[in-house]
Amino acid sequence: MKSVQDALYNWLTIRAVVDARPEDTAAIETEKMFSDILKNQHGVTDIAIKRDESMYEVSYKQNGESKSTRFPTELIEVLLNQINLEPEKYENYPDE
Repeated sequence: MKSVQDALYNWLTIRAVVDARPEDTAAIETEKMFSDILKNQHGVTDIAIKRDESMYEVSYKQNGESKSTRFPTELIEVLLNQINLEPEKYENYPDE
């Protein structure tokens, strides 16, 4: 991912799924992949999330510098909403 903004968006979108579906192994693995991208490609650490009805605010450090960005809730939760509308398409297949 070329931009930290894109990586944060992708990470936060799947993080919302993991928070709602903590048993979802595919979501957990995908969240870890984006977390690794943030850390290894963009130097992002210490991520904190605040959510209200309209926005997610993500605070983080990038190479030691404190930063933050905001995303509309409806944009972040689109994948989670899709999963909730058609759960049969997103069945969990846990590791055996």
